[in-house]
Amino acid sequence: MKIIGFNFTKISAEKKKDNFKDLNANNSINILNISEIKQEVIKTDEDILAVKFSFGLDYSPDIANIEFQGNILLSLEQKMAKEVLKKWKSEEVPDDFKIPLFNIIFRKSSLKALEIEDELNLPLHIQMPALRKSEDSKK
Repeated sequence: MKIIGFNFTKISAEKKKDNFKDLNANNSINILNISEIKQEVIKTDEDILAVKFSFGLDYSPDIANIEFQGNILLSLEQKMAKEVLKKWKSEEVPDDFKIPLFNIIFRKSSLKALEIEDELNLPLHIQMPALRKSEDSKK
């Protein structure tokens, strides 16, 4: 699976409260549509699929929410593409496609969410690396 394109079509964020007591951040990823892209410009043995997705980050209890929608263009082996399209007819996605796809969405959306969280002064939804003074340091 190769990423040909990735873009956001909707970015929405709302901070409702400054009280972060009992804060719990939950995320969700949903596939909204999968379709085949017919093209004749690039000659390839692979098929191109367009995936429409949504990514949501909910700060509960009712503190804030961040939502993204977007599109990904992927180049896949023909056999895999046919299997994905066949399963999608019943709104299912094979795990060997779904897991890498969700990782792409999570990585790209999380990076954008970190920027928005910083702008809204929200706690980060994932832990960032931090330097700490070593207990053993004798300098």
